Amino acid sequence: MNVNNVSLEVVCGNPSQFPDTQFNEIAFAGKSNVGKSSLINALINRKALARTSSQPGKTQTINFYNVENKLYFVDLPGYGFAKVSKNLREKWGKFIESYLTKREQLKQVVLLVDIRHEPNENDKMMYDWICHYQNNVLVVATKADKIKRSQIQKQVALIRKALQMDPNHVIIPFSAETKQGKEEIWEILDKWVLEEENEK
Repeated sequence: MNVNNVSLEVVCGNPSQFPDTQFNEIAFAGKSNVGKSSLINALINRKALARTSSQPGKTQTINFYNVENKLYFVDLPGYGFAKVSKNLREKWGKFIESYLTKREQLKQVVLLVDIRHEPNENDKMMYDWICHYQNNVLVVATKADKIKRSQIQKQVALIRKALQMDPNHVIIPFSAETKQGKEEIWEILDKWVLEEENEK
């Protein structure tokens, strides 16, 4: 997709604030500080429209980015960050769960994991959830520029094994710095959006 017009349209702190539109939605999920905002910024050719933070757990809202008046990119709060209170974690959990399970416009969830580390229990839970509720699954392994090029395939294999990924599911190494993987990710997102539009 050619992206020229993007705006942060809605910032939601509770389900009543979700936008009332028929746009398809692609959500980005991952643990705190995995690089969701950086990925969104790279995909929409912006430096800082999606808010990045060096402080994990900072994003506490669900943010809807209108892309070309065709779809929404949805930035979900990072999961699994220990320094917020248990009450807040539970509240976030219910908020995110209500979006993920009840939102009819949600078509796909992209799972982000850090390519340098083996996925943890929260990552595995999220992957299993996506497999249960969604037809297509894409895993993006972020921060690919932080490891040697020769290590990338080894780490991809490690992530596949740890998540017990279906062989048909795609994993793409990505770097916000070098934009490695950006084109491949857009190819898959374009296909999802076109399939949905054709089915309408």
